[in-house]
Amino acid sequence: MVNLELYRVFYIVAKCGSLTKAADELFISQPAVSQAVKQLEGQLGMPLFDRTHRGMELTEQGGKQIFPIVERALAELGDAENRLREIKTTATGTIRISASDTIFNYLLIDKIAQYHEKYPDVKLNLINCITTETLELLKNNKCDIAFLNLPVDDKDFVLSGEVVPLHDTFVAGKKYASLAEDVQPLRFMHDYPLLMLDGNTVTRKAIVQFAHSIGVHLQPEVECGSLELMINLAKIGVGIACAPREYVTRELAEGSLYEIRTDPALPARGVGIAFPKNQPLSFAVRAFFELFNTAK
Repeated sequence: MVNLELYRVFYIVAKCGSLTKAADELFISQPAVSQAVKQLEGQLGMPLFDRTHRGMELTEQGGKQIFPIVERALAELGDAENRLREIKTTATGTIRISASDTIFNYLLIDKIAQYHEKYPDVKLNLINCITTETLELLKNNKCDIAFLNLPVDDKDFVLSGEVVPLHDTFVAGKKYASLAEDVQPLRFMHDYPLLMLDGNTVTRKAIVQFAHSIGVHLQPEVECGSLELMINLAKIGVGIACAPREYVTRELAEGSLYEIRTDPALPARGVGIAFPKNQPLSFAVRAFFELFNTAK
């Protein structure tokens, strides 16, 4: 096995032309420098230096033959170390961010703008997909940071925490505004036309699982592929939408939607930040994560 430290000592001795000067530069003793040179010469089977009254001079057949090769190799290793140091301390390169359209539009859009303004040299690759698809990207190291609708049972990734809590509720337009005047039994909600997200989403599964656990069966009349579509349909009276309160605060404030409280209320969920397993985080990824970490 190549001992890089021996070659480094050889290089410094050759540059300094003196064991004493090399020892000073390497911060080791002169006997240690001399021993390292002898060890390398023993491994290579030939002398690398001529010991003269002027100091240490490279031999024609040994030292002069390998010196330029060693010099290039050490320089390339230095470049590699600098590159890794730069990755750890500078926001450069590309980060791949995976999340659903809803999370991008309601939670990440402002953070992305903030990050891009602060780190304009970082290229952002935004991957829109539902949580189940994002899980596959995480497992296959095809994204660097992901935002997931919780809960998720899979453990083949690193879940670093919750970005924001979500409180699912029922909302509707003026057609069903009277239901907002009092708390409604949850079991009564299946008597109305419900608007819910696609059955493959974590959000829909969590709501249905909770309802089933208390003997309530919520069957949507309309399944929607996006939250925005579902909210717009609720506004015009097509039905009652099941959506996180945090995503409809503006509509509730302006009166285009009314919240229908239920007993029991739907359980709180959240959006979590996750990373691939066994992958070091670049400075660029850590900087994006910190936008959420410091906001808590």
